[in-house]
This record gives sequence, C-alpha cells and structure tokens, in this order.
Amino acid sequence: MLDNLILGFSQALTPENLLWCLIGVVAGTVIGLLPGLGATTGVAVLLPLTFALEPITALIMLAGIYYGAQYGGTITSVLISTPGEASSVVTTLDGYQMARQGRAGPALAISAIGSFVAAIISLALLVTLAPPLADLALGFGPIEQLAIMLLGLVIVVTFQGGALVRGAMMAAVGLLISTVGVASGFTTARFTFGNVDLLSGIPFVEVMIGLFALGEVLYQIRVGAAAPIRARFKDMVIRRTDITRSMPAILRGSGIGFLLGILPGAGSTLASFMSYGIEKRVSKNRANFGKGAIEGVASPESANNSAANANFVPTLALGIPGGATTAVLLGAFTIFGLQPGPLLFETQPALVWGLLVSFFIGNVLLLVLNLPLAPVFAQMLRIPYAYLYPIILLTSVVGAFAVSNNLFSVWLVVLFGILGWILKELDLPIAPLVLGLVLGPLLEKSLVQTSALGQGNLGVIFTSPVAIVVLVSAIALVVLPKAVVAIRPRVAAARERAKETAR
Repeated sequence: MLDNLILGFSQALTPENLLWCLIGVVAGTVIGLLPGLGATTGVAVLLPLTFALEPITALIMLAGIYYGAQYGGTITSVLISTPGEASSVVTTLDGYQMARQGRAGPALAISAIGSFVAAIISLALLVTLAPPLADLALGFGPIEQLAIMLLGLVIVVTFQGGALVRGAMMAAVGLLISTVGVASGFTTARFTFGNVDLLSGIPFVEVMIGLFALGEVLYQIRVGAAAPIRARFKDMVIRRTDITRSMPAILRGSGIGFLLGILPGAGSTLASFMSYGIEKRVSKNRANFGKGAIEGVASPESANNSAANANFVPTLALGIPGGATTAVLLGAFTIFGLQPGPLLFETQPALVWGLLVSFFIGNVLLLVLNLPLAPVFAQMLRIPYAYLYPIILLTSVVGAFAVSNNLFSVWLVVLFGILGWILKELDLPIAPLVLGLVLGPLLEKSLVQTSALGQGNLGVIFTSPVAIVVLVSAIALVVLPKAVVAIRPRVAAARERAKETAR
C-alpha cells in the first residue's frame, strides 16, 4: 500500500500535473458559480480540451473540475441562496441564514475545511478499501436501492421537525413532478400534453434555479429589499470555536457521504440531504438548524465531497459510474483507451494511484485558495440589492439557457420561480420538493426493477435482510420521536409518584 501511495505522489506531484490540477480546480470553481452548469456539464464541455494531454494529466484536470465545481456551487448557495449543484441545495438552509447574519465568511471557510477533511478521510478509505467496498456495492441490487431511496425521503421529510405533514406533502409534490415524461421501463408519455420538451421529464436544474434563485428574489422584492450586510471584517473570519463545534458534524458527514457514494446511482445529493437530516437529529445545536447553524453547513458539505470521491470506487474498480459526472469521466477513460474495472489497478497502477492521490492535492489547492478568499467572497453581500438582484436574475437565466440551449428551460425557471415565491409566502419547505424530484426517477426505476424481480410481487423486498434493516430504520425515524413524546409525560409522572411514595 505504501509503495502504491509513493507511486501515486510521484505521478501527481510533477510540475505539469500540478499545473493542470490547479487549472482544473479553478475552472471548476468558476463553473460551479454559474447556476445550472455544474460539474457534469463542466467536465463534458471541457473534455475535448484534454485530448492533447497525457491520460493521467487529463484525468487529473477533469477530476479537479469535478470537486472544484462542487465548492463553486457552495459559494452561491451561501451568498445568494442559489445552489449551483443539486448537492448544494441543502447548504442554503443554514448557509444563507449565516450570510444574512453577517457570517458568510465562516460558512464558506467551514465548507472548505469540511471538504478537505472529507477528502482525506475518503482518500484513506478509498486506497485501503476500494476493492472490498466495490464488491459490497455490487451486492446492492434494485431491492436495496429502493429501500435506501425510501430511507432518504423519510429522513428529509422528518428533518422538518414538527412540520412532518408539510414535509411529506412537499416531497410528494416533488415525486409527482418527477413523473412528467416517459415512464421508466415503458414507452408511455405522462403529463406531457403533446409537448416534446417534456418527454424527457422536467429537469431538476431549472427547477432548482427557479425555486431558490428567482423565488428568493421575488420574495425579497415583495417584502422590501433588505439592507446590505455591514459585518466587520473580523466577523467574516472563522473562529476556533466554529471549527471545534463543526468537527463532529464533519466526521459524521464524511462517513455518511462515503457509504452512500460507493453505491452506484445514490450520488452526492442524497448523501448531503441524509447527512443534514441525521445531523439535525444528533447535534447538540439541533434547535438552531435552519436558523444559521454552522453544523448545518459543515455536515452536508463534507458528505457531498466524500460522496464525490467515493463515486470513484465503483467507477475504477467495477467500471460502473457512481453518478452522472463519473459517467462522463468513464467516457474519458475509454477515449484514452483505458478500460476501468478490476484489472485497471494491475495494468495501470501509475495512472490509478496518481489519480487517487490527485484528489488529495486538489483539495489542498482548494483549501489554500478558498480559505483566505472566503472573507473576500463574503464582501459581495455589501453590494446593494438593487444591483445584486439583476445579477442573480441574469446568471439564473443564462445558466438555465446554457443547460440545453433552449428557451423552454428559461420558461421553466420563471414558472418555478413563481412557485418558489408562493411556497416562501406560505412558509412551506422547499428542500423535500427538490429531493423528491431528484429521487423520483431513481425511485421509479428501482420500483420497476424490484417489481420485475418479484414478478409483480413487491413482497420480494422482504427477502433482502439489508433492505429490511433499512426499511425498519426508516419506520423508526417516523415512529420513535412520537413514541418518546407520548411516553415522556408518563415516565415523568411515574418518577414523581415514586418520589412521593419514598417520602
């Protein structure tokens, strides 16, 4: 193992690879700042530029774009409540609230630190456990995937606290929207009303931009533009207590992200939502979640970075992409004449270990670049909103149009922007709607495959011990809190009676 790491560092630390790694993370950060582009589009668009490079150099640059874009998406999530990536949606819940309180600098800094720690942990797990974890991931079929999707939905619905019904309702709306288009495994179009643009479904990127960016702007215009934030520069710098409070959340988020990241299809988005939901349950500061808790930023950001690295486990070890971006990277492997799979570690050790070590180097570069720049980025909030709102609207419209070069995407952003404004006025949670939309196609695909495995009998799900454990956990998340609330007064009364009897 040590020989492999030395080999990896010797490949990744050459001046040429370091330069292209730096170019990749900077380009990825810029791409992530633009709503709608994201890591997948960025890697796909810039892939042709790498054809003249050596395979390892090209893959290091493309991987740099991947995790650079994730951090770029975090910047807009925190500063203007406009997630650049679906995995950054949950960061807006507390990150934007911190920004409104003049603490955007610490929110961005803890994102960079959390991503760095997650990168170290996931890299350590990646280099030591990649082959056995790949075998474990391979054992997760449609039945287990279906159970995990249901658990993810339950966690997101229940992290709305007492608003369980409203969370479930919004998740159901997200699932309903995801049914638009051609059904998974069939050729029947649903709810398209003859519109060919709807055959492939309603894309979540446009929905995300509309609900968060346009919806927030419309809401702020209605309530009256808030005054620009005049926080002192020292308040923009992260404190030691912030890091101390966030470290348990970072460690938990890193573990959750890695476990979900190794499962093909689960992806960074589900990891960030599940990590936030679990952190809200176990954190000592849980009462402040949604109001600007720094743990609410640290946990999902660590999870999505850890999941992004873990996505490479099935990609490298099995040749199965862990997510959309790794699917594009898998295409890059084949373009360079490489075949990801069990033999790749033996036939191309210099390339594999050089690429894995570059994840660590890329995250160091991101930390070095963004930690000092976090207070500088936060100064953006000093711009009067009369100037900031047009910039947000312009980047949202351009970002939506860039997704498919189609005005239909722009109209979708407008439509969901109005919906986002109405939801804010009614104080309805938006995050469950987004996750319902993201998980809808995956859930339907797993459901269809599970039904096929059971020949129409969904009871086949109870033949999998893993699925049973996951489903029992989901039920416990709903039932246990209510049971504790119901039992607590009786237990207290019993203790009082025991004390009176003792007297």
